[in-house]
Amino acid sequence: MRIRSSLVMLALVAVSAACTAKVEDKGSLPDVDVKGGDMPNVDVDPAQVQVGSDTNTVVTPEVDVTNKQ
Repeated sequence: MRIRSSLVMLALVAVSAACTAKVEDKGSLPDVDVKGGDMPNVDVDPAQVQVGSDTNTVVTPEVDVTNKQ
């Protein structure tokens, strides 16, 4: 699959490099009139989230941290 996509990309690069384009007419942007509008009415029901706390005891091993000399 990876080789196939690499070959397709290589073919596209080769085809696009082989053609030339000559721009005869300079383009322009279209004229557009924009007016403000109204926001849509949206009824949103948020999810019910319950947050609480819990106390747990975690047993940790004792670690000796003395320096060896």
